[in-house]
Amino acid sequence: MKKLGMITIGQAPRTDVAPIIEKYLDGRAELVQVGVLDGMTKAYIEENLHPEKDDYVLTSRLVTNESVVMSREKIKPILQEKITYLEQQGIEQILLLCTGVFPGLTTSSSYLIEPDHVIPPAVKAMVGDRRFGVIVPLSEQKETLYPKFSPFGLEPFFAVASPYHHDHGGYEEVAESLKNKVDIILLDCMGYTEEAREMIAKATGLPVILSNAIMAKLTSEMI
Repeated sequence: MKKLGMITIGQAPRTDVAPIIEKYLDGRAELVQVGVLDGMTKAYIEENLHPEKDDYVLTSRLVTNESVVMSREKIKPILQEKITYLEQQGIEQILLLCTGVFPGLTTSSSYLIEPDHVIPPAVKAMVGDRRFGVIVPLSEQKETLYPKFSPFGLEPFFAVASPYHHDHGGYEEVAESLKNKVDIILLDCMGYTEEAREMIAKATGLPVILSNAIMAKLTSEMI
């Protein structure tokens, strides 16, 4: 059976997101999961990978269901090691389970699927000239993620709700803040689930795009 490598910037396995990916793979490939933070304790992560001032900030999930915040530059060398590891296992296609921007990642033979290369142009085609809302996990990401969309003529209204705190009230709050400002919403983190999409769609009455579902559908066509 073919294999699809999947790298989370948190810890594997991603029992929250993997079912969405596997749904679209439909048994045509085995999902091989690895995580940038595999084997690390939360205390180690907080001490060694924490963001400094002006860092590009990311968040992800541990196998304990806790979330952590980290610096992109500090985790990037580890991420590159995980890519190389999957290549050495003979895996030809690797999905990065993060919508953040990671300049300079390389492969020697495998094809690396980076959501930040796929989602903005795909969303532009879907949004057109309509008002566009983006929900992100961290307030710091409102500024750092804007350049991902601006080259495509998208000027998002940002709102913040963590996919890892399971805070229904937080989703309702961001839905209320966006529903009269935008016409379509993107959940811009691979950690958001179908449940989150349904809650926000119901609260706003608007179309809501789930990043991991887009990537799952498109990636499954390459298997």
